[in-house]
Amino acid sequence: MFDVGFWELLLIGIVALLVIGPSRLPEVARTVGLWVGRAQRMVQSVKSDIQRELENEHLKSVLEEQKKEIGDLKELVDDTRNQIERPIAQFSEQILPEQGAVASEPEVQDTQNTPAAAERKP
Repeated sequence: MFDVGFWELLLIGIVALLVIGPSRLPEVARTVGLWVGRAQRMVQSVKSDIQRELENEHLKSVLEEQKKEIGDLKELVDDTRNQIERPIAQFSEQILPEQGAVASEPEVQDTQNTPAAAERKP
């Protein structure tokens, strides 16, 4: 941001020593250090907020892509289910009328000629 080297800092220190004086220079340097620290923390906070927002935007775009892919997969599953259910339904329609004809003629069991019935007879 600023290109301040050793010689520039030395010049600023000498001017500050002459203007402020040796008795107040440590107090002023401490105050300036506190303000510089606060400014650095504020800049870091702004940078982290911007970085967080960029990550949020990236995550939102990834989420939208995932939702689209999930929708495509749901369509694929539905199509596959329909392709499987159609032949099963046709097969069921063919089998059910045949079973209905067999079910309409119930079998009559002869309970008198079974081995259990023979054991019960005196």
